[in-house]
Amino acid sequence: MKKLFALALALTLALTAANAFALTIGFSQIGQESDWRTANTDDIRSALPAEGWTLIYDDAQQKQENQVKALRNFISQNVDYILFTAIVGTGWDEVLKEVNESEIPLILMDRMPVPETLDQIVYAGAFGGDFVEEGRRMGYWTENYLQSVGRGEEEINVVLMEGTTGSAAAEDRTTGILEAFENYPHLKIIAQQTGNFTRSEGQAVMESWLKAHDKIDVLLAENDDMALGAIDAIKAAGLIPGVDIIIVGCDAVKVAHEAIVAGEMNATIECNPLYSPAVIEMIKGLEAGEVYGRDVIHPAESVYDAVGGIPSNADGSLLSILVDDDVVASRKY
Repeated sequence: MKKLFALALALTLALTAANAFALTIGFSQIGQESDWRTANTDDIRSALPAEGWTLIYDDAQQKQENQVKALRNFISQNVDYILFTAIVGTGWDEVLKEVNESEIPLILMDRMPVPETLDQIVYAGAFGGDFVEEGRRMGYWTENYLQSVGRGEEEINVVLMEGTTGSAAAEDRTTGILEAFENYPHLKIIAQQTGNFTRSEGQAVMESWLKAHDKIDVLLAENDDMALGAIDAIKAAGLIPGVDIIIVGCDAVKVAHEAIVAGEMNATIECNPLYSPAVIEMIKGLEAGEVYGRDVIHPAESVYDAVGGIPSNADGSLLSILVDDDVVASRKY
């Protein structure tokens, strides 16, 4: 009888522990505008359910109003955590205050609301790339590469293809690029326009620039998908991408690495989309009573290119990594 009682007690405790950690998490994603976003989404959608958690996923189809609706649905469903990526920086004050009033812990990922909004809300933690630094690295790599090929004193015409207007990734990467370019007056930005982080719009914008400008030396694209679209436009115009026009992307997705090996792209700055290990660790910590700060947690990131060894940050300590077939094969996204 004692053995049966002990067995029943152990089973009850085990079930109680399991149920205590049977979490439901709402994930509001902006859409699937790029290979980076697909990798980010797939990572979360596979890893969190593998923990035994229920994930309610909502794809906003690139519309802010859909994200607002999703957040309110998560509140009504009384989920345990909300994981949120903001398609643009502004317009969130009301709905995020509603999240706070529901007392559901909010975890921010990738694109953040503007600082004015962050200052007014409570969030359990935040993960994202250092977009300003990624922009700086695009600028520093460009200058140091040009120096390495003997073009450091030449006047260089640069076109800057920006991401989605109003998004943190686009605004901050532009800030970083312009900050780096202040040190290099021979780098002239002759055109600057959004490509909305998509390959199709990247191609269309590049086509218009090639018609409008006789001399384009460098393309800086704030994500790889736009760079890859621009490559198609450059080839269609009878030019050689990576040779006639130096192409620098951002995100370091696998297809960009393949373009570098093919000689059609010169460099890509990494923005790691695989946040699931850090998100899972944080949720487990929150369940255990841990408290995290308000600073955005940045993953370690590198710069990849066709030559290797190009200084890519302010003090020259970050050197680019040469992309070869082994590097391509090792990419998870």
